Amino acid sequence: MKGSIIGNMVIDMNEKRLVTLEQLKEFLAATEEVAFRGCGEDEDRYRHIVEVLQRFAYRGLGKADKGVVLRYLMRTTGYSRQQLTRLVAKWSAKGCLVKAYGAPSKGFARRFTEADVALLAETDALHNTLSGPATRHLMRRALETYGDARYARLATISVGHLYNLRKRTGYRDRRQVFTKTRPTGLAIGERRAPAPDNRPGFIGIDSVHQGDQDGIKGVYHINAVDCVTQWELVATCEKISEAFLLPVIRELLDGFPFAILGFHADNGSEYINHKVARMLDKLCVEFTKSRPRHSNDNGLVETKNGAVVRKHLGYSHIPQRYAQEVNAFCTEHLNPYVNLHRPCLFAREVADKKGKIRKRYPLEMVMTPLEKLLALPSADTFIKPGVTLDALKAQARALSDNDAAKRLNEARQRLFLSINKRSRSAA
Repeated sequence: MKGSIIGNMVIDMNEKRLVTLEQLKEFLAATEEVAFRGCGEDEDRYRHIVEVLQRFAYRGLGKADKGVVLRYLMRTTGYSRQQLTRLVAKWSAKGCLVKAYGAPSKGFARRFTEADVALLAETDALHNTLSGPATRHLMRRALETYGDARYARLATISVGHLYNLRKRTGYRDRRQVFTKTRPTGLAIGERRAPAPDNRPGFIGIDSVHQGDQDGIKGVYHINAVDCVTQWELVATCEKISEAFLLPVIRELLDGFPFAILGFHADNGSEYINHKVARMLDKLCVEFTKSRPRHSNDNGLVETKNGAVVRKHLGYSHIPQRYAQEVNAFCTEHLNPYVNLHRPCLFAREVADKKGKIRKRYPLEMVMTPLEKLLALPSADTFIKPGVTLDALKAQARALSDNDAAKRLNEARQRLFLSINKRSRSAA
């Protein structure tokens, strides 16, 4: 084999002059990239490999010297070390190297004919294209139970190959299925749980419907709860359409005493829409939504729906025309009581012997949302401008817990009596 190309230079040489291992080592050290003419086809490379192995008596060499010969062959043939090792092993066993593979002269014979493809299309048309396993079971029943010999081959088909037959041109010509374009989910909000990292301002939000009566919808309560302090604000609106809901959401965000950093909702369209997303984007608020099969993502708000909203406002139908009065009750009585006077349980995470994190609710961690806010490190750094911790504490001390609960119950009774009286007179 004569002639080599090093870089852009063409050098004529006779590699058969390399007859000692020292010459091979010098050659490998002096050249980095070599492409020999005459080693283009596998047959030429095989002849070259055999010549080099015989010239250097490869079988009798030590391990280190064999490595030198293999590195030389890698440089001259372009084969990998693994491929050369296999070829050398074949030469050692047989004494020669012959190319033993090639493209098949004919394609593989098809087991399933065009008649089978037509029969499959006919079966799918009759049964409205069932799944692969169900279709295969039908074809087995057609042969074994009902004796239809046309299914002799299709009864043995694998489910995977059945789908291959459905891709054939003959099947598509006979069986064309058109489906309407399905709407994709809105790419609004990041699908994950809130990550407050012991910072107030990451709120979860949910809607509570106040019942139907004779096909007429009742009011909707919007419940927003902070994930860290459990500070909770409830507002009421007539409907959950954008015209009614957006002002209520903005009112809730402004009602928290601390800056809002995160907004988490379930996948209801009343929250997952472009108008809410634009409003939160203007406020630089992180927007997240619940993940499938992760009920705890918005679990705190769900529990507050029952423990606060349903307990104080019940399940009975409240006509939508009274939404403004109910909202005033929530703002003046329910929200101050819940945040300043109603104790909440806060969890302490403990790792058990198996390393599983479990939640415990010790008595010393039972406190109101305001007490929890005051207990946070650097609580004053989270407070909005115009709001002070001293003002919140003074508001809490203005009424005892019992007096606040008494005022709440009296206001709720007056509200329900008024709604009930006017609803009956209107009827």
